[in-house]
Amino acid sequence: MFQSLGDRLQSVFDGLRGRGRLTEADVKAALREVRVALLEADVNLEVAREFTNRVQEKAVGSDVLMSLQPDQRVIAIVHEELKDVLGGKSVLPTLKSEGNVWLLMGLQGAGKTTTAGKLAYRYKAQGRRVLLVAADTQRPAARDQLRVLGEQIGVPVFEVRDGEAPASSAARLKEHLRKDFRDLVIVDTAGRLQIDDALMDELADLSGRVEPSERILVVDAMTGQQSLPVATAFDQRIGVTGLIMSKLDGDARGGAALSAKHVTGKPIYFAGMSEKIDGLEPFHPDRVAGRILGMGDVLTLIEKAKALEGDDDYDTQMRNLGDFSLQDMLTQMRRIKQMGSFTDVLKLIPGAGKIVPAGTNIDEREIGRVEAIISSMTEAERHTPRILNAARRKRIARGSGTTVQDVNRLINNYEEMRKLMKRMGKRAPRRGSRPGLRG
Repeated sequence: MFQSLGDRLQSVFDGLRGRGRLTEADVKAALREVRVALLEADVNLEVAREFTNRVQEKAVGSDVLMSLQPDQRVIAIVHEELKDVLGGKSVLPTLKSEGNVWLLMGLQGAGKTTTAGKLAYRYKAQGRRVLLVAADTQRPAARDQLRVLGEQIGVPVFEVRDGEAPASSAARLKEHLRKDFRDLVIVDTAGRLQIDDALMDELADLSGRVEPSERILVVDAMTGQQSLPVATAFDQRIGVTGLIMSKLDGDARGGAALSAKHVTGKPIYFAGMSEKIDGLEPFHPDRVAGRILGMGDVLTLIEKAKALEGDDDYDTQMRNLGDFSLQDMLTQMRRIKQMGSFTDVLKLIPGAGKIVPAGTNIDEREIGRVEAIISSMTEAERHTPRILNAARRKRIARGSGTTVQDVNRLINNYEEMRKLMKRMGKRAPRRGSRPGLRG
């Protein structure tokens, strides 16, 4: 979503790099371009104006302009201010030992039901006993959708009946929880195409009955900043404790996310990053600011990798680098695929944007072909590629639906990777040793 804005900002700051000395006029000219870029990204006018004014106030001081690397100092100021615009620090919903009831609100199509399933999946994995409540009786099949999601992730679903009054629903829910204790209840409520009195009355009544500990508004990031006044209406009538920005992986301009904290005064708890059930990430303002400015997001990359770690010990992995086989290559490729598309993973690596041109997508089909080729090999061939003679390569090509040239290309790439891994294994210090000292 921030690709276009990020490219524009990085282009502006590339013009400042390497000058050695910056004048006040240089900074003001750059910030004029930054303001235009923000407005084109559908950022709220007041947010864009205040942002550039704060950056200018901090950047035109003599201690910045006369420093050894003024361009880096200016970029650091922009990063810090961008982080503040996005919310400053990461905030998550309050989670007590028990009695957690989260009411999800929003307009129809914002992604409330999918978000409810993602939240249930996330917190069940953390050891919570989760109950989903299907309280959307307005949208056809909304309860069916939540029931399917519940079955998929192994979380029970309590359904509100057609035409049932909030008082009756709340009473049945309390009786249900008395028999089956749950320490996190996530309520998926009905939405409308636009705010109306009937929607607000129904939500206010339900909220008063279930006494939620969190009232979370789900906002569709694809609709831009025009969706943010909705938050004010919900807050005035029901009260909003935080936001979830859905569809942040879309191709909209990102103005809603950049304006949300300033316009609503509420923190962004989570961001929906894909349609997958695990596609919900805590919203980290500092990391998002880093991604926008092309600094990557190494912390998120590390967290994704840690979530996929096996039981292999670090030392064992280092010792085995020199024996890197095609089976190891296949295993690592599949792990990276679990972290998302290769294009998305690249975006988290600092400087990758300069290596891979903007808008370039890695052909995931090529990854599939590599996987098919290795999968068509016998176990012996994967672990000992030197036995791959011409006859074996023809058989593998037929079995994988590729050509012998594709197989040869893969083997050549593998050999280069194996040499690199072997060098890394030699350089890697053993755990507990002190680099640079000999026994």
